[in-house]
Amino acid sequence: MTVRRCVPWPAAVLRTPAADVAAISDEIRAIWADMIDTMEAMPGYGLAAVQIGVPLRLAVVDCSEGRGQAVRMANPEVLHASGQMREHEEASPNLPGVSAVISRPRAVTVRFLNERGEVEERDFVGLWATSVQHQIDHLAGKMYFDRLSRLKRKMLIAKAQKLGRRG
Repeated sequence: MTVRRCVPWPAAVLRTPAADVAAISDEIRAIWADMIDTMEAMPGYGLAAVQIGVPLRLAVVDCSEGRGQAVRMANPEVLHASGQMREHEEASPNLPGVSAVISRPRAVTVRFLNERGEVEERDFVGLWATSVQHQIDHLAGKMYFDRLSRLKRKMLIAKAQKLGRRG
């Protein structure tokens, strides 16, 4: 397949809620395949279609040790989130060079259309849960740093812009 370029922040596609996927087609499967190739090339634990400029509610996540266990999701939505939180350092290829520790629910139950076009509900825990929530935020037009205070967000973006000018 193909490794696609991640669009740079603040591209409008990253700030706009993505459109629902009506049905799983060969075209959707091809986008997922490109997303997995792109995620592996970064390397990363997940990728949302908006990150490569595709305004559809598609995401892939693979937090397995050996890789090759990517979960393909269309229209993912969190049905239930645990009260127990987990902190993890998050980043995005759309704003390279910076990261921040974000607190999210440790476990989530997510409903989505799978690669067979079937509605699936799955529990994700730990890093899997963090990555799934990170991708769902992207599909809603949100970046991980939107979860930071205004001051921390401003400092993080300024640092990324400074790094971008050097590169």
